[in-house]
Amino acid sequence: MRVHWPAPNRVFGFVDAMGITGAVGLLVARFIPVARLPFWGCAIRRMTGWPCPGCGLTRVADRMSHFHFAGAWDANPMGTVAAALFMVAVVATVLHMGFKVPMPEAELSPREWFWLRTALAVLVVVNYAFVVVKTRFPFLLSG
Repeated sequence: MRVHWPAPNRVFGFVDAMGITGAVGLLVARFIPVARLPFWGCAIRRMTGWPCPGCGLTRVADRMSHFHFAGAWDANPMGTVAAALFMVAVVATVLHMGFKVPMPEAELSPREWFWLRTALAVLVVVNYAFVVVKTRFPFLLSG
């Protein structure tokens, strides 16, 4: 992996886009009770009784926007990590666009990209297994 630190700038990039997306999403989660909307909910879970891989993400966004990290982790661990990364991106965007703090640019080799994608796929499967066990077989998690 190569990391390059550019000169101080305000060039809009990927992290800035994620920061703005994260800020909007977390502000909506904080101030608009979307889970109470009549059309909101998981159609897959409603039809089959089984959770989808994204089940719990609304609760994650709501709980992370209120800084209730343990509750967010309980709803969907990988979603909590993603929400935390969005929070970091919000702070990085404010620093970058407001104060010209340079954003590091990382360059991965094809092999590193392969292992990153593989690890992400494994994490998605493990996270989904947790969500299924938590919603369908909660007695397996009780101590």
